[in-house]
Amino acid sequence: MSNIVELTDIYKSFDQGIHHLEILKGISLNITSGEVVALVGASGAGKSTLLHIMGLLERADNGDVVMSGIPTKDLSDIKRTKIRRNEIGFIYQFHNLLPEFNALENVIMPQLIAGVSKKDAGERAKELLIKMGLEERLDHRPAELSGGEQQRVAIARGLANRPRLILADEPTGNLDEKTGYEVMDVMLELSRDEGVSALIATHNTRLAARMDRVISLKDGVVV
Repeated sequence: MSNIVELTDIYKSFDQGIHHLEILKGISLNITSGEVVALVGASGAGKSTLLHIMGLLERADNGDVVMSGIPTKDLSDIKRTKIRRNEIGFIYQFHNLLPEFNALENVIMPQLIAGVSKKDAGERAKELLIKMGLEERLDHRPAELSGGEQQRVAIARGLANRPRLILADEPTGNLDEKTGYEVMDVMLELSRDEGVSALIATHNTRLAARMDRVISLKDGVVV
């Protein structure tokens, strides 16, 4: 199967006061088409930094991210933004929904930004939210939704523009265990239905075991 994304010899460090922190130390990995992969590791292992680099939100100090066959290391910020908008969907631990908009509008919004017509965006948003079990909550604002419902809206938003890759950073970390499993099951089912590849960072090894493959990070390296 073809690679959706390939990381080659990725290094990333930060200066914090007088300290030089090496976060990623030569990471190489790939995710193939349709594959759902868990990324596990303790806090501070470098999971979020790796997701940010894979999602073209940050640049690595060394190494390259090849997205759908396109090396991105030397691309301009504008070209990287275009790839990020068209190829990648993001889901975070905190849903970051727009509070003044209802569930349907929150999923419509990124599509309008990408140039989709309002009619098509509305149809796509409704389709996703129904699949997420939110048919009766389309016109509810985030404050009127439970934590699990809010995260389901965030997942639908991440899939709205039909990305080839989903990057999720502890998407159930802010939910109770039962709700977390329910949300993850729906997310995995919908990702597979859509044929989307995914890298999902989680502390929960039981959740990780439900995915196609597990990548473990420790002290900035794959173990």
